[in-house]
Amino acid sequence: MKRHKYQWLMSGLILLVALAIGIAVYSTHFSKSTPGVSSTIVEGRYQEWKSAYLRGNKQQKFVKTNNGKKDQTLSEAQGYGMLITVMAAKQGFGSHKTFDQLTRYYVRHQISDKNSLMAWRQNQKDIAMVSNKTERTSATDGDLDIAYALILADEKWGSKGELNYRRLAKKLLSTIQKQEINQTTYLPKVGNWATAPKSENVVRTSDLMTAYFRKFAKYTQDVRWTKVAENSQTTLRKLSAQHKSGLMADFVIVSGNNLRTSNVQAKQVASKYDNKYGFNACRIPWRVAYDYQVGHSQVSKKIVNKMCAFFVSQKKVTAVYTLSGKPVEKYSNKAFTTPVAYAAEVVLNQTLKNRYTKDLTAKMTTKDYYPDTIQMVTLLTSGSIGK
Repeated sequence: MKRHKYQWLMSGLILLVALAIGIAVYSTHFSKSTPGVSSTIVEGRYQEWKSAYLRGNKQQKFVKTNNGKKDQTLSEAQGYGMLITVMAAKQGFGSHKTFDQLTRYYVRHQISDKNSLMAWRQNQKDIAMVSNKTERTSATDGDLDIAYALILADEKWGSKGELNYRRLAKKLLSTIQKQEINQTTYLPKVGNWATAPKSENVVRTSDLMTAYFRKFAKYTQDVRWTKVAENSQTTLRKLSAQHKSGLMADFVIVSGNNLRTSNVQAKQVASKYDNKYGFNACRIPWRVAYDYQVGHSQVSKKIVNKMCAFFVSQKKVTAVYTLSGKPVEKYSNKAFTTPVAYAAEVVLNQTLKNRYTKDLTAKMTTKDYYPDTIQMVTLLTSGSIGK
């Protein structure tokens, strides 16, 4: 009997060891790191950002994008604002009321009653925020963030209140599919206005948000979003392989069922940096690392690791690079450093974490909407790692 007792004891110990090894293996494969950023710091930065950039009234709020006396905002900014607010709420300090105010502003500034895409820009006229005729078109990145934020809100608060997040999200996603997804490549177009032969195949690389598209597929049970996710990841993999640096341009042309890629020229779409790793592409480390964080995609991890290896080789991350990795500007900008810092947290790149976590946690400048807002969203996303 004693020998039998010891056999059971040894068997139990073996099972415990096997379980511990299994957990260790799982942790090795799937990033579950706890970032070295306290929730107090994250909440403090959120309050700074909110005070500096949220404007409006008791019913509606928007994210101010300029420094002038008369306010201006963009659908891109509204998407960030909604995303930041619901992520802050999920971490215990964001306001449901603020999210609803931002959502009402989005609804008020849809292109029309029959088109749920958001008009891409509004400017202050007297006390109202208005879009002129040319501004009542869309920018896909803003609509994608708005849709994702509405889904997160539905998951957190449900959709039985005044604002039905679920209905709003599904209606917006249906319109995005119809107007902002290229029906040949199944990749996001830059906006609903991109219908001409020279524009319909232009892709903003930071719009290849594979984590979002997987979420949209599951949320809507629409298999077309799975195709968008697959083709987006295929395109990212192709672009990553084209240069030793792993860097990608702000915009590329992708055409045909085989997703053939070609380059744009400077100033072809938006700026002189169109064909460089510029102020759009700087978001790629964040967007792709997020896919690894929430979906454990090994393809996304490989893409991010390649970019991180390049940034490790640089003495400092500066604003704008050629695709071969040559710095274009001498100055640094948090829109470039904070996505790298977040990506480093996700893939456990200690060198980059040591260099750039300080940028991720730095006080807001309060006078530079874009880098401050990229910092805020990546800081909040970093705060959700392993949760």
